[in-house]
Amino acid sequence: MKFTQIKETCLYVQDLDRTTAFYTEILGLPVIGQVPGRHVFFRVGSSVLLCFNAQKTRASKDLPPHFGEGQLHLAFECEAAEYVAWKEKLQGANITIEHEQTWPHDRKSCYFRDPDQHLLEIVVPGIWER
Repeated sequence: MKFTQIKETCLYVQDLDRTTAFYTEILGLPVIGQVPGRHVFFRVGSSVLLCFNAQKTRASKDLPPHFGEGQLHLAFECEAAEYVAWKEKLQGANITIEHEQTWPHDRKSCYFRDPDQHLLEIVVPGIWER
């Protein structure tokens, strides 16, 4: 048996309206579900990004409680030909690129923050290939 992918990943945020604006307007992710004050879910390719208000999910009765805090990390993969355009889009929205990394085989990635200070990364295909 083996897993085929990570289907969803989660961030805990303070302000769902601010989170929705950032991920839809800046990163262009479509909202696929939301409960005001509790969560907003975004489609990312074949995966889902779940953004929860930690206080609401901590007190959950319907599902096992879950919550977290701190600056988490996740990476979005884009086509190599679109990498520079993504960097330019972020910079045009006054989002600071904190670091750009060149990986083996001249693969690139760049790091930036969302409104809750989670560390986001844009990577090109092949980052994890040997």
